[in-house]
Amino acid sequence: MRLFGLILAGGEGRRMGGTDKALLPLAGRPLLAHAVDRLAPQVEELAISANGDPARFARFGLPVLADARPQGPMSGVLAGLRWAAARGADALVTVPVDTPFFPCDLAPRLWMAGDGGAAVAEAGGRLHPACALWPVGVADDLEAWLAAGEAKVMAFAARHAAARAGFPDANAFLNLNAPEDLAQAESMLRNGE
Repeated sequence: MRLFGLILAGGEGRRMGGTDKALLPLAGRPLLAHAVDRLAPQVEELAISANGDPARFARFGLPVLADARPQGPMSGVLAGLRWAAARGADALVTVPVDTPFFPCDLAPRLWMAGDGGAAVAEAGGRLHPACALWPVGVADDLEAWLAAGEAKVMAFAARHAAARAGFPDANAFLNLNAPEDLAQAESMLRNGE
């Protein structure tokens, strides 16, 4: 089993004032640094999914994959699947850059839940479909699906009967969409949560 990782950092950050969320500081470090620190030990190789000037991420020393046709996170997943497949991976684990507390055992638990197939994280009674595992073999189907105008992450996961990997801590998937979310994350770090 060769698992590769992809940090989805292509969002526009509209609710954060249009700033590049990947570079927003949390506890004095960019959100991207938190994601890299958590995901890198869980996968064999790691890349960043982002459009625009890749030089802004040069200090991380990771490949930056642009979307062939921007249609949201699944376009990034497709670029990641093509990259991972070309390098001999079996599957790709994806995480959003604005979910800095995702579990440190996310990748193996997704792999076990999916038994080699697609899997998504679930916690607190909610699915977190951007925290997922995608077998590289779904790339052609994803490309055709996106070409047909589809783009919803959960719809594609359902199309591939994605298993659900349960996690006990709903806060692990706290998504930082707005300034108040970032403030909550800072507070959680200060209080050791």
